[in-house]
Amino acid sequence: MDRSDGNKRHPSLTREALQAGFVKEMVARSGTSLRVLSDDERRASLDATLAVQPTPGDVWLFGYGSLIWNPTFHYVEQKPVLIRGWHRQFCLSTPIGRGTPDQPGLVLGLDRGGSCRGVAFRVAHAEAKVELELVWRREMVTGAYVPRWVTLHGPELPHGTSGIAFTINRAAPNYLRPSSEAETARVIASACGVLGPCRDYLFDTIQGLEGFGIHDQHLARIARLVSEHRN
Repeated sequence: MDRSDGNKRHPSLTREALQAGFVKEMVARSGTSLRVLSDDERRASLDATLAVQPTPGDVWLFGYGSLIWNPTFHYVEQKPVLIRGWHRQFCLSTPIGRGTPDQPGLVLGLDRGGSCRGVAFRVAHAEAKVELELVWRREMVTGAYVPRWVTLHGPELPHGTSGIAFTINRAAPNYLRPSSEAETARVIASACGVLGPCRDYLFDTIQGLEGFGIHDQHLARIARLVSEHRN
């Protein structure tokens, strides 16, 4: 996988950066026309999600993209799991982070149908509000995702274990219905934003999944096409 981007260095999305309001600043500087959730709206979303937790106790969070290789929040353990009814898809156009308003990138969402293998993180109940607030600062920027409780399936998990997953909001203005893998690869190969090239987001996700023995053939095909663009 070709990650070459000269010697240019890009800022990292770290825990400290999230706490310091880096994402909010990044959005403000981007010039995007997308509506950004207010702090009150974001907190209300988190509170509403936690209020309907199916079973009291520690909170599980499902990662299917960058949360796998760069979680930034504190957790007790992590396990590979399967969810049903949702699949991983490059369906969110982004003018910030991995793209610009003039040349948006593409990032992953969970769209309806199929199934998805990813990683579940268990966050201690006592720390859940603080840790998930960081996640909400990162994921719930424009309201492009809908946080919801889904059933996690894994050999080491009790039957019926639920976790929070960030599913795509199909009503969001930057939601894109799935295109061909060739077109998806073209966008990913050319887009770059404050956080770096969009292709690195793809390659890091593949590597993160493979670290848990998860091989996504759809992402692998897109990666091969992206590499062809680079060559």
